[in-house]
Amino acid sequence: MLYYLFDYLDKQFDVVGAGLFQYISFRSALAFILSLLFSTIYGKRIINYLQFKQVGESVRDLGLQGQVEKAGTPTMGGVIIILATLIPVLLLAELDNVYIVILLVTTVWMGIIGFVDDYIKVFKKDKEGLKGRFKIAGQISLGIFVGAMFYFHPSVTMKEKLPIKYQYVAEDGVPVLFGEAKKSTKTTIPFFKNNQLEYAEALEVFGKGLKDYAWLLFIPIVIFIITAVSNGANLTDGIDGLAAGSSAIIVLTLGIFAWVSGNIIFANYLDVMYIPNSGEMTIFIAAFVGALVGFLWYNTYPAQVFMGDTGSLTIGGIIAVLAIAVRKELLIPILAGIFLVENLSVILQVGYFKYTKKKFGEGKRIFKMSPLHHHYQKSGYHESKIVTRFWIVGIMLAVFTIVTLKLR
Repeated sequence: MLYYLFDYLDKQFDVVGAGLFQYISFRSALAFILSLLFSTIYGKRIINYLQFKQVGESVRDLGLQGQVEKAGTPTMGGVIIILATLIPVLLLAELDNVYIVILLVTTVWMGIIGFVDDYIKVFKKDKEGLKGRFKIAGQISLGIFVGAMFYFHPSVTMKEKLPIKYQYVAEDGVPVLFGEAKKSTKTTIPFFKNNQLEYAEALEVFGKGLKDYAWLLFIPIVIFIITAVSNGANLTDGIDGLAAGSSAIIVLTLGIFAWVSGNIIFANYLDVMYIPNSGEMTIFIAAFVGALVGFLWYNTYPAQVFMGDTGSLTIGGIIAVLAIAVRKELLIPILAGIFLVENLSVILQVGYFKYTKKKFGEGKRIFKMSPLHHHYQKSGYHESKIVTRFWIVGIMLAVFTIVTLKLR
């Protein structure tokens, strides 16, 4: 809203300083500051309100060190992250930008699913929360919406770099390095020189003429990514600061990709596809990172608040949508490696237990406990040490992901 106000003041009255709001870098910095201030200052008030309403975490005694002491700690703290993200974005971003619209819908959509889940756990005293089928249905519905928007909306386009012999300088002196904006389902494959995969062409393996039906492949892929990443973030949210800190690292990396993909100069230098209008996502990302960092003020050990499914499902959904938007979804296994390992540890644990119980009559386990962070807790590591080391691994994965821009 402030963006439109200052844009009007700049164009109509030439107000000094109003033109700053035309710069994505300025609005991103302002979004980060506003988000950080809101989450740290008003976050405490929200925590106090949650305590007043007795929105406390019910903890099952699983034999983990310090676990019982956390009973009664306010949950649903994901509301802090959501509000601290939405307010700066609504004030500073172009609200008619298709990428901002998709991210806003994702935030609210996943926030509602998580809120309902937490509400049932806290107020209905049902530890299972929202039934799995309803949660999956909500994630699938969002995946259909996001996939359809990315595939069918006319503003979601890309520009490919022209071969050197076709590059030229226009009459106004501006070099023309990229072709016309066009609809495309291309994405980036890491580590390959010609590192683009066209989903539409992949369908032609099953027969010619299927290119126009690429949405039949693209939308299910979007659904799978959103479901997998949101559930991965949900499983990672098990000890103080782990999910919020790991997510901040992932989102910051995606912010770099969004900045590069939305800036024609950097896209040319790094030889990546140029995605018009995607730079506006940097403002959302800056606000989101500010919200996560501000939330960590209260969520680091010993936590004063837990994000609950309200936060973890929302975080996972946003990360998935951002990765798809910048055409880097195939990098998720690397960038979000923490989420992937947490997911796999649960799948392997459950699968191996069922297999050994069926074969030998007695279930056996690979890990002392899953998800993986609980295995290390059972091994005697303090949770703050586990979190710090997971963050270090997350930073290493983020750096390696950025390196893939040139490592081909």
